[in-house]
Amino acid sequence: MSILTDISENLQRGKAKIVKELVQQAIDQGIPVREILEDGLLAGMSVIGEKFKNNEVFVPEVLVAARAMNMGASLLKPLMAEAGVQASGKVCIGTVKGDLHDIGKNLVKMMMEGKGLEVVDLGTDVPPEKYIETAKEQGCQVICCSALLTTTMGVMEEVVKQAETAGIRDHVKIMVGGAPVTDTFCKQIGADCYTPDAATAADAAVALCKGA
Repeated sequence: MSILTDISENLQRGKAKIVKELVQQAIDQGIPVREILEDGLLAGMSVIGEKFKNNEVFVPEVLVAARAMNMGASLLKPLMAEAGVQASGKVCIGTVKGDLHDIGKNLVKMMMEGKGLEVVDLGTDVPPEKYIETAKEQGCQVICCSALLTTTMGVMEEVVKQAETAGIRDHVKIMVGGAPVTDTFCKQIGADCYTPDAATAADAAVALCKGA
């Protein structure tokens, strides 16, 4: 299955065009969609995620790898439904109300997609009720809140409270992150999970979706 290794290695190098061509070749060769996704694209992103966690690669490398993954995945998406391939979970993510910073959020989103999660991106300046509505309507297992400003961290507590009021708190987990956020703060507001970086956040989200 060396073509899958080629997909993974080219993805890690950010060669989007080559990845797309190789994915098409793999489809033409009749390799199952799930294998192309898991052993090619996701395997490559997983390596990038680990390297990012260990400071061996940085944001620009992650961005080009994610672009390569998305180009390859765009060919697989129409076939995945037919093959019955399902995402490993569904999360919604956004930067909280009053905060317009999105680099960290976008990085987390890419890492989560790289783990096979379906991610609903709510953008920035997201009010608490928007998270709750989306989680209910789209059946998200995890709500992810990001903040870069200390002044907007309090909105995360409001998200937790509104989730309780809406009666979804027992089956929807809440993750928080961003530069000023800490594990202590996460516990204080009653959220479920805090992670210090994007790659760890993706691993945590997969575990939460599995109910671990």
